[in-house]
Amino acid sequence: MTDHDLPVVAHWFDGAAAPSASGRTAPVHNPATGAVRAHVALADQADVTAALASAGRGLAEWSAFSIAKRQSVMFAFRELLNARKGELARIITAEHGKVVSDAMGEIARGQEVVELACGFPHLIKGAFSENASNGVDVYSIKQPLGIVGIISPFNFPAMVPMWFFPVALAAGNAVIVKPSEKDPSASLWLAQLWKEAGLPDGAFTVLQGDKVAVDGLLHADEVQSISFVGSTPIAQYIYETASKNGKRVQALGGAKNHMLVLPDADLDLVADSAVNAGFGAAGERCMAVSVVLAVDPVADELIAKVAERIAKLRIGDGAADAEPDMGPLISAAHRDKVSSYVDVAEADGARIVVDGRGYTVDGREDGFFFGPTLLDEVPTTSRAYTEEIFGPVLSVVRVKTYEEGLALINSGEFGNGTAIFTNDGGAARRFQNEVQVGMIGINVPIPVPVAYHSFGGWKKSLFGDAKAYGVHGFDFFTREKAVTSRWLDPATHGGINLGFPQNS
Repeated sequence: MTDHDLPVVAHWFDGAAAPSASGRTAPVHNPATGAVRAHVALADQADVTAALASAGRGLAEWSAFSIAKRQSVMFAFRELLNARKGELARIITAEHGKVVSDAMGEIARGQEVVELACGFPHLIKGAFSENASNGVDVYSIKQPLGIVGIISPFNFPAMVPMWFFPVALAAGNAVIVKPSEKDPSASLWLAQLWKEAGLPDGAFTVLQGDKVAVDGLLHADEVQSISFVGSTPIAQYIYETASKNGKRVQALGGAKNHMLVLPDADLDLVADSAVNAGFGAAGERCMAVSVVLAVDPVADELIAKVAERIAKLRIGDGAADAEPDMGPLISAAHRDKVSSYVDVAEADGARIVVDGRGYTVDGREDGFFFGPTLLDEVPTTSRAYTEEIFGPVLSVVRVKTYEEGLALINSGEFGNGTAIFTNDGGAARRFQNEVQVGMIGINVPIPVPVAYHSFGGWKKSLFGDAKAYGVHGFDFFTREKAVTSRWLDPATHGGINLGFPQNS
């Protein structure tokens, strides 16, 4: 098959796949083989305009649905997703590279938000105060924002959009999803599923593209809010640009998540957790543990246990029949960037315990593989420590005390997730109160909250006031009206009063 024969991943306008007006495309790779498997359309302004029109038509119909009818569509989508999620997992593996079981786990976490959104009527209720003043009632109602934009990263092409669009749709909004151009097909699959569930055409619109598409949404007057997950520099750009244009924004940025290990911790549990949290999804997740702060004297024993477990990991094509533990990175460029951080750490004096540079898989020599890497004694001044690597690189930093470890965590520019491993309840309670991070695990390495709580960090890991999903999500995707109402008693007359209204 020649390059010209490859399929083009299109937009989704008005309930159907739509070709791009621009003619621009970008390659979509299979990261395990390095081969181009498709091309994705890259929007121009005409495509942005078409997406906005599609969403506008969908909004007019969807927002007029009764609560009961909207809820039936939400339940139908949930049932379809549950029955066919294996299809979506294979699409994710083919374009992202993560193993199928990991892709299934991603979908399951996204489905939690779908299930939360199925119970939305309770979460969009207003309040009522009868007889707030004589003959006057005051009540509030919650209404949808209108058209909302979701800009999704490559690392979770299903779960991250599902953090937002079930809540947004349940509240009566129309959604435009801008997927990553690296793995764009999952969003089209989800769009087709919404159509089958009975969602009106246009209420779920997919706009493929790059910065042109992003900027088109950020500047469009029709778009009322932007939800974003990605790197901190882009999150800050999204927040500043969208806010300047009068939009609500929830922009989740990067991370440098630490695991603090106290001397009384169960080191087998710690080692298992560090490997799971550091190398799952090849480390390409914002909640990955990238730094282990080992309080003296546990570092040597812990490093040995982690290295022993790394040696048993199977790296390979995530779509293979004998599923490996870890797949490739998303692209050759990203693989080289991750490798450069290991070079920096080594130059700065870190000890390379396990080296993943130059890793190859038999029969997949052109794949974007990078082996699990373990670094010891990483200087806290090194870029390999201070910056987000977003790959399977686990750094060990030795500290003398709990206080020293806590100070390192709190001095970082990120505040996404953190964990403490200890058998001391008092130490754990002190940690959860003193650490300046938004999501905390106690003997739990990846503390992603369940759907009825909300996801989001502190500091440069979150821009905007609203976290993802949970109650925060429903507040974000609705706006409130307060109504003050008086129905005059025909037996009385209010008379004329030019003063400021007062309760009496």
